[in-house]
Amino acid sequence: MSESSILEASAPGSIMLMGEHAVLRGATALACAVDRYIHIRLAPRNDRQVNISSALGDYSATLEHLPDDVHLSFVVAALQSWREVLPGGFDLSIQSEFSHTLGLGSSAAVVAALTALLDRFAGTGLTREQQFDRALKVIHQVQNGRGSGTDLAASLYGGVIAYRVNPRQLRPLKGLPTLGLWYVGYKMKTPEVLALVERKSQRYPSLYEGLDRLMAQCSEKTAQAVDAEDWSATGELMNLYQGLMDALGVNDARLSELVYALRAQDGVWGAKISGSGLGDCVVCLGEAGDLDLPYERIAVGVSAPGVRITTVEAGD
Repeated sequence: MSESSILEASAPGSIMLMGEHAVLRGATALACAVDRYIHIRLAPRNDRQVNISSALGDYSATLEHLPDDVHLSFVVAALQSWREVLPGGFDLSIQSEFSHTLGLGSSAAVVAALTALLDRFAGTGLTREQQFDRALKVIHQVQNGRGSGTDLAASLYGGVIAYRVNPRQLRPLKGLPTLGLWYVGYKMKTPEVLALVERKSQRYPSLYEGLDRLMAQCSEKTAQAVDAEDWSATGELMNLYQGLMDALGVNDARLSELVYALRAQDGVWGAKISGSGLGDCVVCLGEAGDLDLPYERIAVGVSAPGVRITTVEAGD
């Protein structure tokens, strides 16, 4: 890469198909990359200045002093972790094809794209797995150790992945399903949902352990169904997992209304909450038509490729 080369990275957003909550306690989770992307452009400078331009805010600093920023916390944390090996300053522009308020893993996609970009800029030559490790440390730093890394894995690798935290297992699956996604119009922050479930589980620990076991079994069966492109079985298992999410205490009336409206569609195999619950999104498997409900349809398809890096010469 010449000194005048500009690097561009794109990383897909992601949605959870299966394994919410239980993945944090050892179960396999399924997630897929979607064709809504985060784009980051890095233009090298001949000094140590770092300038960031994004929809969430602008930022200027030097590599030697990168103060935290509440609006760009993931970006700044990534830069802080890489600054010792970076050859110089740069101008960074970040653009997104989707709003950070939607449950499409925007933070994970930003960290995935930026990690791959800085790896190329620094010439460190990390493997995809090493990039994953590096990026997950950044996410844990910002989120006080929370985060399974499932959405990060989907953004880095693309397609549909089955992922387990410990012992780590990451399996790309063969099937690329047709999905629909609807936003219910509000969401509770994931750490707050996790804390709520934790409080509930302390009252009935053995029952919640049983829910975890059922969720783990359901996720493994779904991974097999997606790999075999058995969409009928995949839809049945999605419906089953939705019931377990309801038992966990993360469903509500509007999510239920949306789930059952989607299941009533002729072209839909199954529907469930996507993400931690108590708001955010519902995902369905199959071709769904328009709904006579006040919820936002988000046009997405599964993205086969994960993070991509391109190099252009200045002036192109």
